[in-house]
This record gives sequence, C-alpha cells and structure tokens, in this order.
Amino acid sequence: MKCSFIKPDGEQCNANAMRGLDYCYTHNPDISDEEKREAKQRGGQNRAVAISEPLPPLAIAEPNDAVLLIVDTINRVRAGELDIRVANCLGFLTDKLLKAFEVSKLNDRMEIIERVILEKKTRY
Repeated sequence: MKCSFIKPDGEQCNANAMRGLDYCYTHNPDISDEEKREAKQRGGQNRAVAISEPLPPLAIAEPNDAVLLIVDTINRVRAGELDIRVANCLGFLTDKLLKAFEVSKLNDRMEIIERVILEKKTRY
C-alpha cells in the first residue's frame, strides 16, 4: 500500500506505507521530527546486526558436523534466538565448507588413483 500523504503539488507520495499504517515513515504524524532527524543521522546503523550473546564455537571436522550446525541454526531461528541475517551467513559459509570437504575428498581419491597407476607403470 502506498503512503496516503498528498504533496503540495497535489501528487500522492509514492513511498510504501509502514506496515498496518496509512503513511510512510517520513509522513507518519505519530513519529516526531526529532525521531526522523535522528534516524536520518544514523543512516541505516539500526540495520546492523548486534549479537547480544556470541554463539558457542562448534568443531566442524567432517560433513556430519556441518549438518549439526545447520540443524542448530534452523532451531535457533525458529525459536527466535538468532537473527535471520546471521543464519543466512551461516548457511552460506556452511555451503562453502561442505564444498571444500567434497573437493578435499575428491583430491584424496585422485592421489590414491595416481599412486596406483604409478605403481603399475613401475612394475612393468
């Protein structure tokens, strides 16, 4: 829903109204000019994620540990204990970690295959 404020030139404000209200933040009469000025000065600082309590460290040595991290993250988000932006970051990093485990495992298998091939060549 668009803001209900009508500008001096007769056009309606094109901004989205605040959830459940008729006005956008700028034109909301319930928000004082001082509050609007302070919000403008902060310029998005209120969007920063503040972690009140650090999450406990988890040792992630194998893919199954990463699965436990994902399950823990899901449960914390569902309980409202973890900011969704932190959860998204953990999900992204966990995906990268799982890819690294996969590449490492493939690399180990390639080394074994190369060793076997080299041994066969040296026998004949």
